[in-house]
Amino acid sequence: MSEHIRIRKVLLSSILCLLTLLIVACGGPTPQTNNADQEPAPASQQVFRFPIGPEDFRVLDPALSSLIVDNQAIGVIFTGLVALDRNLNIIDQMAQSHSISSDGITYTFKLKPNLKFSDGTPLKAQDIAYSIDRALSPAIKSPTASSLDVLKDWDKMITGKIPTLIGDSLIVKDENTLVFVLAHPASYFLQSLAGNTTALPVNKKLIDKYGSSWTEHLAEGGGSGPFKVEQYDHNKGLTLVPNTNYYGPIPKLQKLEMLRSGDTDTTYKSYQATQLDYTPVPRVHLNEAKNRKDFQHSPELHLNYIMLNYLAKPFDNIKIRQAFALAVNKDLIAEKVMYGSVTPTNHLMPEGLPGLNKNLSGPAGVKSTKGDPAKAKQLLQEGMQEEGYASVSQLPPITFIYYAGSADLANVVAVVVQQWQTVLGVTVKSSVVSSDVLTQQSLNTTGNSGPLQIWLSGLANYPDPQGWLTFDFGKGASFNFVNYGQNKSKNAAAQQAVQEELQKADINLNPQERTQQYNDAEQKIVNDVGWISLFQSQVLALINPKLRNYPVTPLGFGGFEPDAWGNIYMAK
Repeated sequence: MSEHIRIRKVLLSSILCLLTLLIVACGGPTPQTNNADQEPAPASQQVFRFPIGPEDFRVLDPALSSLIVDNQAIGVIFTGLVALDRNLNIIDQMAQSHSISSDGITYTFKLKPNLKFSDGTPLKAQDIAYSIDRALSPAIKSPTASSLDVLKDWDKMITGKIPTLIGDSLIVKDENTLVFVLAHPASYFLQSLAGNTTALPVNKKLIDKYGSSWTEHLAEGGGSGPFKVEQYDHNKGLTLVPNTNYYGPIPKLQKLEMLRSGDTDTTYKSYQATQLDYTPVPRVHLNEAKNRKDFQHSPELHLNYIMLNYLAKPFDNIKIRQAFALAVNKDLIAEKVMYGSVTPTNHLMPEGLPGLNKNLSGPAGVKSTKGDPAKAKQLLQEGMQEEGYASVSQLPPITFIYYAGSADLANVVAVVVQQWQTVLGVTVKSSVVSSDVLTQQSLNTTGNSGPLQIWLSGLANYPDPQGWLTFDFGKGASFNFVNYGQNKSKNAAAQQAVQEELQKADINLNPQERTQQYNDAEQKIVNDVGWISLFQSQVLALINPKLRNYPVTPLGFGGFEPDAWGNIYMAK
């Protein structure tokens, strides 16, 4: 539900067969067919009630969004130049076509004719350039600004050395033609456009009128997607209706209600009481849910992991980090806590990515996802000796932060804390906060020893290594919350060398060499415990059988082409 997770970009066509195999192996999304009448219900019943969890949206400004629940709403209100289809391929969306120069530096997009915002205002190339330029302005402080760092002079723009990229790397040829100029070739550029809300066009007229509160007035025409805002009640949620100015198929659903629904258990009960049309399945109810006709599941490009701040003691010592990682039995968590619904992993990227290193080991060469208690104890003693701690009682107080709204993740935290106590003899306090608070604290931890020391997080991203490694561990990366490379540990110089390797991989157009570089970098980051990866998730949901043609994909709600909403409807 309302997790501290991020979703962005796209899948390369070379891995479609891998995902197909994954889906078949897991049983795949159950086809939404039964003996019920396929005829559409009356317009008054064309309502899809989708839960967003216990909290309000954090932000609906595409330039500021980083939570998946926010992106879910933004993804149906706004659209971009390119998008993902249900098979996770890049498709032209607002663009009618695009071309790439032979040197891989210049991308030219021709827009579809007669594009409009939801209020009927014409949407032109100038609007897209304005929106991207706005998102990269230092005043906006976009958490995902580095997703477009491949643009020429991005660094000058983000640091305020130049006032705009328009006319520089964002060139408006005419009302229907927009050109991007990159600093270097980047095979992932289209993916970053497709999966990052940073590049979505917003209505300058609305921003000029209302300033920073413009998203409170989206009903006046802020978007360009298949749906538009009819009403936004912060206590209840969003009510969306078809955008009759949408350039694609108009949705058959007459209302899409994105409702505050409580934690996962409360949401599950609300679905069973027919108050919702969708619910994630709490793991404790998984066995019963599997036998229901409305059960849907799919592999998910999502990892859950523990972040440790390199600038916060005692996690400025690599051996202590390794000890905490190897004290965790991920197999036990996957089987007993998550009821076998997840896959334990040592990876920083999920299964399904091209070139995933099957031979990757965990920290200190331990390949097993069960951890290694003896090795963990040894490393803790060595790390404490290096730092001058005579015993675990001298370690600084440790507080493990996690986000509210999921009983499953609360149980995971409790088990991990117990394993640290049992294996290492270290007492760790756990504390729960809202996802909104954790998001802001994560942003504030970049470059600092706090406010976060160790905390639970998760990531869903486009399946290219750049979006998982460079975006989260690269120098100056927006989501390098753990301060990898930018710290005072003995390994800082080696980590900076890894960051340079990531930069080289990002611009390498040789697939084999690029894969080798990312594999090498991933192993080194794992050795230094960039994260303590826990497991890869699945989409597990109950969906109203009357909802027809709704694709269940590895990217969850809305993880398909926007035009697909034109074929989704409620049957009688």
